[in-house]
Amino acid sequence: QVQLVESGGGLVQPGGSLRLSCAASGSIFSINAMGWYRQAPGKERELVATITSGGSTNYADSVKGRFTISRDNAKNTLYLQMNSLKPEDTAVYYCNADLRAYFRGSYDLYWGQGTQVTVSS
Repeated sequence: QVQLVESGGGLVQPGGSLRLSCAASGSIFSINAMGWYRQAPGKERELVATITSGGSTNYADSVKGRFTISRDNAKNTLYLQMNSLKPEDTAVYYCNADLRAYFRGSYDLYWGQGTQVTVSS
């Protein structure tokens, strides 16, 4: 009933920019925090950035100053603007939401399927 779908990934040269989107759809009652995570080959999945329902943000040190997380609550959509991309940013990027479905009495964590970001010359 609820799904998160990422889009916007692709191949970009070092120093380039990319914007990822994550659209939440289905019978959604409310969404608290949302976030972006990433996983590079041979690495553990790591947190990139989070944003609360009120707009408070935090970032991993590795992306601070280069990435910006935002959300459009009316559209249930999450964004990640990525600037000054580096090869080490190459990973599959996943959207996460702390979300309550309409017919459930509690919040749960939902994950998207991921979108590939490759930074290479």
